[in-house]
Amino acid sequence: MKTLTCTVPGTFEYSQTEKPVLAEGHTILKIKRIGICGTDLHAFEGTQPFFNYPRVLGHELAAEIEETSSTDFTKGEAVTIIPYFNCGTCIACLNGKPNCCAAIQVFGVHVDGGMREYVSVPNYSLVKGNGLGFDELALVEPLAIGAHGVRRAGVQPDEFVLVIGAGPIGLGIIEFAGIAGAKVIAMDVNEKRLAFCKDNLGVVFTINPMNGDVTEQLKEITNGNMPTVIIDATGNLKAINSAFLYLAHGGRYVLVGLQKENLSFSHPEFHKRESTLMSSRNATRDDFNWVIDSMQQQLVKPSNYITHRVQFDEVKDNFEGWLNPANGVVKAMVEM
Repeated sequence: MKTLTCTVPGTFEYSQTEKPVLAEGHTILKIKRIGICGTDLHAFEGTQPFFNYPRVLGHELAAEIEETSSTDFTKGEAVTIIPYFNCGTCIACLNGKPNCCAAIQVFGVHVDGGMREYVSVPNYSLVKGNGLGFDELALVEPLAIGAHGVRRAGVQPDEFVLVIGAGPIGLGIIEFAGIAGAKVIAMDVNEKRLAFCKDNLGVVFTINPMNGDVTEQLKEITNGNMPTVIIDATGNLKAINSAFLYLAHGGRYVLVGLQKENLSFSHPEFHKRESTLMSSRNATRDDFNWVIDSMQQQLVKPSNYITHRVQFDEVKDNFEGWLNPANGVVKAMVEM
């Protein structure tokens, strides 16, 4: 079977590898779609934490079941997967948080992923398609990341939520904060992304931090109160550190974006607000179910997200171009 491997940062190579053999407790999937996410792009750049090379990328997947040892699924059934393979026995798993398992193995990050014709995955990772198409199923995982961040923040109706970063993950956060009833403020340095938020997601309030004083703009939007929730989806150290000063007193700050350096902020400013700081990692099955249910209710329109589409044989030649903001990539989708 054909496999695409990121051998070192900046380099992809196609090769022929052995098709996996069915093992007990596992399912063989025939890959149909692969969504390209920030993790894949950062891995190609060489800036992704927790990463080693060579690695087969790809964890936003839609597939058909080729063979399975599960009695709950059948050959030919359309599925996606929860790509965070967990141990089931650590303190996080026992407390219902397999998304941050102490021994987590993320498909396409810690272990080889889905940029190949067939893969073997544990049965517990399978998610039924429930009538969704392959494009929709390949978008469930990245949207679940956003949904999880919104659930971590405990977003309530009518509160102001500032989402920093309107890339693919940020857009999912914006989408599900809106579904939760929040008044969303989108912030990004890319005017095209802000326009996308307005035109496609119905966001009323947008801020480009390059244009004017952010604090004053937030005060004007929130009637002087500042946002009670901030969710970062940039993974940019300057943006993360700056946002501590944008938070309302009593507010919650959730970090979805990930970067390699230390955070730095004023303890007095953080303390006087009685702020809550938390991280948000991956997603749970409840988040996947929320996304699928929202798609079925047409609260989320997957067609809003897919801006670029290529065949599997074309990935190597096109991938680097998806890093260029000028190309306007929201979500690149690979067809198998």
